[in-house]
Amino acid sequence: MLPDVKLAIKLQELDTRIADLQAEIASLPKHIASIEKALEAHTRKLEADRAALAANQRERKKLEGDIQVQEQRISKLRDQMLEAKSNEQYAAFRHEIEFCEAEVRKCEDRILDRMTESESLEQNVKAAEGALNKEKDQVEREKQAARQRTAEDRKQLHDRQAERTKGAAEMDRKVLSAYERIRKGRKGLAVTEAVEGRCSACHMALRLQFFQELRRGDKVMYCESCGRILFYHPPVDAENLGSETEQSVQQ
Repeated sequence: MLPDVKLAIKLQELDTRIADLQAEIASLPKHIASIEKALEAHTRKLEADRAALAANQRERKKLEGDIQVQEQRISKLRDQMLEAKSNEQYAAFRHEIEFCEAEVRKCEDRILDRMTESESLEQNVKAAEGALNKEKDQVEREKQAARQRTAEDRKQLHDRQAERTKGAAEMDRKVLSAYERIRKGRKGLAVTEAVEGRCSACHMALRLQFFQELRRGDKVMYCESCGRILFYHPPVDAENLGSETEQSVQQ
């Protein structure tokens, strides 16, 4: 295989790895933003539960204060009722006392309802606090892992780009130019293998004479259908492969 074709294959492997690294580096901040957004949503939910619990407690305190006011009023009305001058005044005081007692019962019923709600709210807040603490720890671990992965990816990217620059400098200028042009026009796949007389990228059959020239491997050749750089690997004879392996082991 020609050195330029080998370099083109190597360049394509590097370009694929570089693209993967760039995509991963770009995706990690998005991942961090996503988990932070979910954490923020859960934090807001906990704050809403806490606010609902605080409102519940404030309402219960207000109702207890209302009961105290009504009880004081009832006590005063009873004192006034003892001083009533007529049946009409007595009945009026009695009616007003019954009204106040009804208001007390309403407040007590509402307090019982708020107490029932409070139990559920307290359970929600306690469960949410525990879950949120665990989620914060998980988010911090993921952020740390993402930062570490980004640093590793950036180092690999720098190394691969340096390796690519070196390989590109060793290629024939015309072949490199063709490779770059084809890569951009063919979604990164500029070099492909000819298998069983076909281009493995576009799957079009190669002309017999063209395929014979490709097999000789004395010049860079391009698929007549899709324009990609073609290379050919001769089939490996199983017996010869086994013999070569055995000789290598003995050596």
